[in-house]
Amino acid sequence: MSLVLATVKRDFLLAARNPGEWLNPLMFFLMVAALFPLAVDPDPKFLSKIAGGVIWVAALLATLLSLDALFKADVEDGSLEQWLASGESLYAMALGKALVHWCISGLPLTMMSPVLALMLNMPDEAYGALILSLAVGTPVLSLLGAVGAALTAGVRSGGLLLSLLILPLYIPVLIFAASAVYSAGIGMDYNGQLGFLGAILALAMCLTPFAVAAALKLNLSR
Repeated sequence: MSLVLATVKRDFLLAARNPGEWLNPLMFFLMVAALFPLAVDPDPKFLSKIAGGVIWVAALLATLLSLDALFKADVEDGSLEQWLASGESLYAMALGKALVHWCISGLPLTMMSPVLALMLNMPDEAYGALILSLAVGTPVLSLLGAVGAALTAGVRSGGLLLSLLILPLYIPVLIFAASAVYSAGIGMDYNGQLGFLGAILALAMCLTPFAVAAALKLNLSR
């Protein structure tokens, strides 16, 4: 675990020294949500109905924007080979990488979401559902995205391939999360949708690190 903690600490330091890694997705998130009303009907009643879906689509795309470099630097500088040579668990390393990615990507998006909800005239009743759905759903995006990032770590300009691989896996998260926000906005219960998101998160935490480890070993064996 000491090696895992050292890797997590190093990644946080690198993110602090390169603020573009977490500022670019955040600015993209803000711009997409801010420009959307200009392309559709700016009527407040209409925007209040689609606010949850708009914010979640923007969050999903912003997460994809930051995934390409998740393992690429480790493959290029030989850090991943050193990790394998040390005999340490790739499962733990994958969880640590996903945690760092969520802290510098998903967490800022979650914290910024109430501002965008206010811009899009989201009903007051839906704010809690929006924050909860993002808090539970964005870690799933990071975990699933880590699988795609591991598969494309050795591919130059693999961003498009990464999107094609991961977007279908993101669809259930998007459906349940947007449904939870919409249900809260019209006064309906949304615990069922949050329960499904929680189950997906638990499943992703258990299974995706194994997939990441297998994908990284496959990349190094080429």
